[in-house]
Amino acid sequence: MSILALQNIGSCLPHTWKFFPVALVTYLTFVPPALSQVKGKIPRTITVNGRGIEFIATSNSQVNVGVEIQGKTAQDAQQKAAVRSSAVVNYLKNNNVEKLQTTGINLSPIYRSINNTTQINGYRATNRVSFRVATDKMGNILDGVVKAGATQINSINFIATDEAIANARTKALQAATQDAQSQAQTVLTSLNLTGKEVVNITINSGNTSPPPMFRTNVAAGLVEQASTPVIGGEQRVQASVTLTISY
Repeated sequence: MSILALQNIGSCLPHTWKFFPVALVTYLTFVPPALSQVKGKIPRTITVNGRGIEFIATSNSQVNVGVEIQGKTAQDAQQKAAVRSSAVVNYLKNNNVEKLQTTGINLSPIYRSINNTTQINGYRATNRVSFRVATDKMGNILDGVVKAGATQINSINFIATDEAIANARTKALQAATQDAQSQAQTVLTSLNLTGKEVVNITINSGNTSPPPMFRTNVAAGLVEQASTPVIGGEQRVQASVTLTISY
C-alpha cells in the first residue's frame, strides 16, 4: 500500500489515530535484510604452495681464455699480444665455437723499485676472449687454444642448452602444480571437506640456478701436457605455484 493511500485512510480516522499510518510506514521502511542473505558471502578458501625441481645435464661450457704478454715498450707488448690473440681467435672460429667475443683488453706498466725510486720496467698487455662449446669437445679445444698462443684459462662455466632449460622449466611448473594440488587434497580430505574450484593462481616461473663454475689459472705448459676430459655435472631448474582453492 502506498504512502498516499495510507494518508487518505488516516484522514478518515479520528484525530488521535492519525499517527498510526506514519508509524506503520516508518516500520516498513527500516526492515533489516534477511540474515540468510548475508550468510554465505564469506568465502572459505585454502592456499597452498607447490614446488617443482628438475635437474638437467650441463652439456655446454662457457670458457674464458686470455693472452698475457710483457714487452719493453707499450707498443711492443701490445703488438705481441695482438699477434697471439689473433691466432687464438682464428683457431676458435675455425672450430665453430659459439658466442665468441672479446671480454677484456688491458695494457699496464710494470713497475720496479731502484734506489728508493719507482721506475717503469716494461709493459704488460692482456687480451681475453670468451666462447661457448660442447663440454665433450672442450678438452681438445683448450689444447688447441694453448697451442695457438693462449697463456691463461681463466674460468669455465658449465651450462645447459637453451632448449633443455626451457623444457625443464615446463616440467618444473607441472610438478609444482601437482604438488600444490596434492597438498590441498590431503588437507581437505583430513578435515572431511571437499574442494570446489581454484579461485586464484600465482606462478613463479622456473628459476635456473647459477651453473657450476670451474676457475683455474692453469699455465699453458701444464695444459699441453694434459688431456683429461671435463665433466660438467647438472644444473637445477625450479618453479613454484601458489593455488587458492574454495571449499
